[in-house]
Amino acid sequence: MDMIPPLITDLTAFLPILLDGGAVRTLPNCTIPPLSLNGICDTTKSPYERAAALVDEMTMEEKYNNTMFYLSSKDSLGLPQFNLWNEGLHGLATSVGINFTEQGDYSYATSFPMPILTAAAFDDDLVHSVAEVISTELRAYSNAGRAGFDIWAPNVNPFRDPRWGRGPETPGEDVFRVSQYAAAFISGVEGPADGPFKKAIATCKHAAGYEVEDTPDNITRYNFDAKISIRDLADYYLRPFETCSRDAGVGSLMCSYNSVNGVPQCADGWMQQTLIRDHWKWNKSAEYITSDCFAIDVIQAAAGHHWTENGEETLGKAVKAGTDTDCGFVYRTFWPTAMELDPSLESYLDLSLTRVYASFVELGLFDPVERQAYRRITFDAVNTPETQKLARKAATSGMALLKNLEETLPLQVPSGGELSVALVGDWVNATVQMAGGNYAGPAPYYSTPLSAFLNETGVKVSPVLTLDHDAVLEAAKANDVVVYIGGIDQSVEAEEKDRRTIAWNETQVDLIGSITQLNKTFVLVQAGGGQLDDSAWLGNDGVAAILWAGYPGQDGGNAITDILFGRVAPAGRLPITQYPASYIAFPQTVMGLRPDPATGNPGQTYQRYTGKPVLPFGYGLHYTSFDVSVEPFGAFDIANVVKGCNDSGYEYLDQCPLGSITVNVKNTGKTKSDYVALAFASGSYGPAPHPNKSLIGYQRLYGIEPGQDKTTQIQVKLAQLAKFDNDGNRILYPGTYRVAIDTAPEKASFEFTLTGEQAVLETWPKYDRVAPQ
Repeated sequence: MDMIPPLITDLTAFLPILLDGGAVRTLPNCTIPPLSLNGICDTTKSPYERAAALVDEMTMEEKYNNTMFYLSSKDSLGLPQFNLWNEGLHGLATSVGINFTEQGDYSYATSFPMPILTAAAFDDDLVHSVAEVISTELRAYSNAGRAGFDIWAPNVNPFRDPRWGRGPETPGEDVFRVSQYAAAFISGVEGPADGPFKKAIATCKHAAGYEVEDTPDNITRYNFDAKISIRDLADYYLRPFETCSRDAGVGSLMCSYNSVNGVPQCADGWMQQTLIRDHWKWNKSAEYITSDCFAIDVIQAAAGHHWTENGEETLGKAVKAGTDTDCGFVYRTFWPTAMELDPSLESYLDLSLTRVYASFVELGLFDPVERQAYRRITFDAVNTPETQKLARKAATSGMALLKNLEETLPLQVPSGGELSVALVGDWVNATVQMAGGNYAGPAPYYSTPLSAFLNETGVKVSPVLTLDHDAVLEAAKANDVVVYIGGIDQSVEAEEKDRRTIAWNETQVDLIGSITQLNKTFVLVQAGGGQLDDSAWLGNDGVAAILWAGYPGQDGGNAITDILFGRVAPAGRLPITQYPASYIAFPQTVMGLRPDPATGNPGQTYQRYTGKPVLPFGYGLHYTSFDVSVEPFGAFDIANVVKGCNDSGYEYLDQCPLGSITVNVKNTGKTKSDYVALAFASGSYGPAPHPNKSLIGYQRLYGIEPGQDKTTQIQVKLAQLAKFDNDGNRILYPGTYRVAIDTAPEKASFEFTLTGEQAVLETWPKYDRVAPQ
């Protein structure tokens, strides 16, 4: 599929801008005129006032030219160019704003696992640490003029449907997990909220309802109109953006290609202005919204939404909705004629530009250099021994053990002897495959599975680098253990490429099936972000163990062997449900989460699925065993809870904690291991149909020794218990709430009650269009 969306502008006319946008850039210098004479250098004023002084000095043409991702220089002011388009989903990535050299310094950056694997660790401190490294390395590049200061990440669209090609970019299907990941990532990228300057600017994308790349019936992300109820918008699709904007104060948001209930998202004034900026109070003067690349083109394009008639109308709809910058060329092309038709657009133009330049002020770019610690970061901070360890830790922390018959894993090398391993599968010598492809940059190195196995002491490796049936079976027969590493990759799941099946392909099924007949110790390492239906292997004793390894990044090979040979005990949990292959019989474009016989929708995500999953959300085995107990809540009167929250000064009642669950964990096995305590709530409170259960909290406990007890607290906020109705009311309902720790099987549970009348914690602004019920 063509990676260029349907356009209303001439891309070729802007190729020089694209090339210029990737050039090495200088940084502002407020110590010398003429820039020092402009108010943007006046540190006594607010960021918005300083930015406004700069915008006031621009001609109308200069303003037009700075409404896209590339902001031109202004020599008469001594103002350098800026580029907003910098990718950093799981490490600095190839993008217009980042200039990698061919070799040597600035030719690489740390490549962490794809977010779906990092999220599987259920460790927000880990996410924060990864994001800190990404922003540090961005600063190293930007201080050398080789990158901008904005990172177009995280991707916080929940991974609703297993077919979605960009699902591996996300933290998974549960919006609470996605939201917590987002908050940790934003704080890691942008730095302490009370710091003098931001380190970088994070961008939560893509608002909202972006869940489709391309379907068999030619519905694409460029023309998809997502039909979503108010309840599902509030409870699911927009929940992460609430966290990003209202709670985490992210510096930037990105609007998506698709429409929601008939309105293209980059022209959705209700979402951008009424909900996000007004209701959620994301209205600081230095926060801005950018379009996805060429998303404003597809508002009008015939092969897009065909929602407007001409470029001037398209621009007016988008900018008045709140889209400040265009990752494309509609704004730059049509501003002059649009202004002639509607002179009021000038005030929107000034506001948008001032927001963007004010964000640069908050980065400290127009303050004295000696006050900016971030300006002192150099390439020495890239790919350090510490970041290498972190990349490896992020990979091992998320890997999930799905099967382990008779403690097959960890593999044991005979004392004084040798373990022979047939290493087979489509990922045996994987390099860039391990990075995942979606927004990955050049890594400093890749440890392949093959190189990692070859470095294992006492292990003899017989690799087969193809899927040739006879060669694989010959190697398998001749060795003690068979390790198959493979699954899916970016040739199957990627941007603009949705999956057509969630089953293993015929070649893999035939080969794996044949190996299971050999009566060998057979370990299957499942690669890729989206899940595959493992039913045949989970029920087959010929497969002794299954490890999901995701896209593990630059040190993926070593991370896999760390787990397989027991240097690290697995404790990751599936952040997505593993469905049977038959699950995808209903259209991917069905956005309703609840079961619907009319569409064949069996219920979406673990919360609503009415079938039997192959493996549930949150599943993950260990090399040891744990006993878990909890200290339960009692009963709460809703009126007293709400009064206490108001008395405590909570501006948003949903952020008020009901209390904390005390979880006691004892390692009753023989292996030191982490343990992730997942807390789920279920019950018949609120409107039917009720969800199966919902994640309300989690904590990762580290390094629990055999026989050791550890205790943690899981805070439960009202947001995790309240539900929206279809009028946009967030309601805390009375009823009996059952809380369970862990899944398949549960390890502990208790019940508590909320009594009295239901309480409305929040009411959304009135929706401006018809939505499904």
